[in-house]
Amino acid sequence: MPFLQKSSWLLFAFLSIAIGIYPILYFVFGRQFGVLNAHDPEQLTNLFWNIAFYTHITLGGLALAVGWVQFNQKLRDRNRKLHKRIGMIYVTAVFFSGLAGVYVAIYTLGGIIASMGFALLGITWLITTLMGWKTAKAKDFVSHENWMIYSYAACFAAVTLRIYLPFLENIMGGFIPAYQIVAWLCWVPNMAVAFWLVRKNQPSSQ
Repeated sequence: MPFLQKSSWLLFAFLSIAIGIYPILYFVFGRQFGVLNAHDPEQLTNLFWNIAFYTHITLGGLALAVGWVQFNQKLRDRNRKLHKRIGMIYVTAVFFSGLAGVYVAIYTLGGIIASMGFALLGITWLITTLMGWKTAKAKDFVSHENWMIYSYAACFAAVTLRIYLPFLENIMGGFIPAYQIVAWLCWVPNMAVAFWLVRKNQPSSQ
């Protein structure tokens, strides 16, 4: 069991960092990479959309890459100042990435189904992170930890999306129907797992 727990933790950290730095590839390969390859050329020239898209992927990647560290209890207990600084980086990144993500979701591929899925993900990410920040300021650290579990579960949608999407494309026979499904599948199960973890961490009533 200790080996399994350590392996799971290492996989969690690896995926968080790897997908967190993944947006660099958009700057390396440009318009022909990833989801940009399927967008309308006219949209790709829209200044506001570009600002929102690159803000979303860059700061979202930063939040994902640093956020996993916050769940290392030994590191938290050893250096509270570092935990707080990383937390502020995470919250700031989420604020701008989340707002940009909601805007991008309005114009995403896959129509209203995908737009609603990604927009609700962005709103959920913003609300849970805000609650995590507010409970930390109020020194309600139990609630703070719970809200941040929900927040990072939403953030981790960037990972689960990239795991599910290739399989869904093969099953559905195309990108658009797969994208409509993954817009919900990438985060709703994550929130269910977060709910289970929060309930599991609650002290049992005597």
